[in-house]
Amino acid sequence: MSTQYTVHTSQLFDPKTKKVQNNWSITVDKQSGRIVKVFERSDEPESFPEGDIDLRGKYVLPGFVDAHTHVFLHSYDEAGALIQKRDESMTERIVRGVNHCRTALLAGYTTYRDLGSEGMQECDANLRDAIARGLIPGPRLFVATKVLASTGSFEPRTENSGGGHCLPAGADAVDGVEECRKAVRRRIAAGADIVKFFADYRRRIMRSPPAQQHPYIPSVLHPPQDPNPDYMVFSKEEMDAIVKEGALARCPVVAHCCTLEGALTAVEAGVDTIEHVYFATDDLFKRMVAKKTILVPTLAVAERLHAKRFHEILPQIKRAHELGVRLACGGDTGTYPHGENVRELELMIEAGIPVSDVLEACTVGGWESCGGDMCGQRFGWFEEGLQADIVALDNDPEKVKDALRQISFVMKDAKVWKQNGQPVGMI
Repeated sequence: MSTQYTVHTSQLFDPKTKKVQNNWSITVDKQSGRIVKVFERSDEPESFPEGDIDLRGKYVLPGFVDAHTHVFLHSYDEAGALIQKRDESMTERIVRGVNHCRTALLAGYTTYRDLGSEGMQECDANLRDAIARGLIPGPRLFVATKVLASTGSFEPRTENSGGGHCLPAGADAVDGVEECRKAVRRRIAAGADIVKFFADYRRRIMRSPPAQQHPYIPSVLHPPQDPNPDYMVFSKEEMDAIVKEGALARCPVVAHCCTLEGALTAVEAGVDTIEHVYFATDDLFKRMVAKKTILVPTLAVAERLHAKRFHEILPQIKRAHELGVRLACGGDTGTYPHGENVRELELMIEAGIPVSDVLEACTVGGWESCGGDMCGQRFGWFEEGLQADIVALDNDPEKVKDALRQISFVMKDAKVWKQNGQPVGMI
């Protein structure tokens, strides 16, 4: 019995050319999970062979890649980050993570780049493996396990709990060049696909202790105007060591950067991507272009946590695009609900980036953010030998504003998970 079947389309978005191809078909193999053939149809039969899928009339494109997620976080509108890490059991958080994966897949996201387990140790790697083994449905995960940060810089803290420090710690805390090297080796040994470090963070937060970090709620009555600014977490030498050690293992390295100084230092160190960068300059963007550094702007979380100056942040992403910075789409999903991932794409379009460029950034750009060929798989466009990830929209996103929220079909690795707008094979 053949394991191959064909998906037929009338509008197929090709992210490599950023154009829609008419009347193309894709043959996939259920056993390998890959694309076998991509071809243009010469005629239009009234019906196709039994087992084939007819997506004519839909807008078809590769599965989406969310390049910045936290699968064990749920929306800060429900509970702040500290409360989630401190008060929710590991079992509850794992159950939530399983649900988040299912929700993301049904929203068209076939790949998640999960950048930190947020107090869940190496459970993100375990969840990745459970999905890969077919135990639960979800996007393929590329995980960072614990993030790297220096002592005292990234732990969930509050004034009145555990002397200001709550466990489990949020990071693999390391200091000095040699410890940084060891930490990268620990992460890789623990199963990390990606190494993430904090270039900067609110390391002096206990100077004006907040009641809650995310979203920020002050507790000190008379704090400074900016009570907890971001400061550098690692020195240049430490960042250099992290990047070089990652390169030895062919492991991409990611930097959280919320200051210009942190971003410039991380780019100079040679990181593969930088996240956030809400205080950017043309000089930074030009250096990123020269170093081929990918930007993941996380506009969706900025819209919520930096609402007062979001009108300043949004134009920066358009400027980055104009200067040629490589983009990937990731909203820090988890801080806002999984399943609403496309908010990041909507904001990039709102910033003035062409829809076709945003779709390319969410597919090919997403694959590149996972390390490209270093990640061991190819996905994000249509070509023989790639993972068979296909989504279909009811409407053309160039013409309909909320089209990216209207997912009628989802295939991942040649397995259909959603058809005619309804889940398939979900327990």
